[in-house]
Amino acid sequence: MTPYDRIIPGLGLLRRGKTGQGLFFFISFVAFLAVLVWRHELILISLRSLFSGMSLLVISPESFRQVFTVELLEFWIASLYIIVLPVLLLFFSSRTLEKTVATKNGSNTEELSLREIGWHSFKKHTIALQASVIVFVLYSTAFLAPLVSPFSPYDQQDFLVTAYQAPLTRIDALVLKETKGITIPPRTGDKSEDRLINSLIADIQKLRNRNEPNKLRFVNNYSIQGNTVIYQQGPREKSMPVSALSGFNHENKNPGFVVSRSFILGTDQYGRDILSRVIYGSRISLSIGFLVVLISVTLGTVVGVSSGYFGGIVDNILMRIVDVLIAFPALFLILIIIATFGNSIFLIVITLSFTGWMGVARIVRSQVLSLKEQEFILAAKSLGLSNLRIIFRHLVPNTLTPVIVAATLRIGSIILTEAGLSFLGLGVQPPTPSWGNIINEGRDSLLNHWWISTFPGIAILTTVVCFNLIGDGVRDALDPRMRG
Repeated sequence: MTPYDRIIPGLGLLRRGKTGQGLFFFISFVAFLAVLVWRHELILISLRSLFSGMSLLVISPESFRQVFTVELLEFWIASLYIIVLPVLLLFFSSRTLEKTVATKNGSNTEELSLREIGWHSFKKHTIALQASVIVFVLYSTAFLAPLVSPFSPYDQQDFLVTAYQAPLTRIDALVLKETKGITIPPRTGDKSEDRLINSLIADIQKLRNRNEPNKLRFVNNYSIQGNTVIYQQGPREKSMPVSALSGFNHENKNPGFVVSRSFILGTDQYGRDILSRVIYGSRISLSIGFLVVLISVTLGTVVGVSSGYFGGIVDNILMRIVDVLIAFPALFLILIIIATFGNSIFLIVITLSFTGWMGVARIVRSQVLSLKEQEFILAAKSLGLSNLRIIFRHLVPNTLTPVIVAATLRIGSIILTEAGLSFLGLGVQPPTPSWGNIINEGRDSLLNHWWISTFPGIAILTTVVCFNLIGDGVRDALDPRMRG
């Protein structure tokens, strides 16, 4: 390996014929680096607020709870993600390049593990591999939502002008000197706690106003008459003194008090940017899908292993519970729970998790029933190993193949279920964006304003199809009969 390859291992993979992997690592690294340079100010502010917040948490947890917001946590996660992931990409691309060079030189004599054999087999499925890249982009976009979204998904920006704007619309906005919103007053005092709180409040204000939503006034048209600016907002004509505008100069041919904003995917009935809402909605849909599958697979694996290994009365009790829950309509049970206890994201995750583990439990049980009579399990018992050691060291790893396939195939169905609940008004509640409730908001104006429901629908379709393709690829890769 040359020093040049160590700096940019993705290009080293390209030069050695690994076109797919080289392009993925190189383009991903460049894309994350571009976002890092583009949003470096926001990232620095986020990291500074993270340091202030952690210091405040140590000094005064009560004061930290008073100023802490979920929006602030989103910026912390996005900033850490944009810094850590390029490092991981460089690390994995370097390791891949080293293995490629060693294999070509004939110095790589290590036997491939089962995981590596499965990965090499999975890479032969081009469609599944491309679907994995799309899912990686979707999850990265969800993590980086505060940094990459052009607007806040909650901003109702002068909806007389911005409502129901078609995709690729550009609208002029007057830049005001003073913000229109409510600012958080700083705390008086000179203690270290007060200084940390004021620093955190200032950072929160900068992060909230990252796209100047409180300084912009969208207009259809405007004109300057003396010391007054007259502007049109829908059917209304308004005026303000030119002194209220930022950067006003009579002699300036390119006035700094006017900016243009583009709405790439259009706006909804409240003037909210559809692209920003779709990006933020991906966090809800993708995170719910991942968490529900993680919980349900874990629960189903525990129940299936316990039922198959111990047998007898344990098997009878657990399987009868599974039979009853499978026979009960899952959607009906979800509706009963939501109607009884209310609808929240936490409740949706728990409800979907505890209504989707039965199939995994049956799959794992059937695997354990065939494995526990094998020679290696009998040898482990004869050596006096405990039941827990046998289960977690020998049985669970050998039952993961069908579990992984079931998990990848189930994520798509969970995303569809969550979108359906949100569409019916039983899932994530507005104004929190979710792909399902964005579609619901646009269903009454689907013919005239098609873009409101179309783009989140495309996002759901793309995500579900990609996860199903990944599931098919994983199934073929882990099946010895399908390996070439």
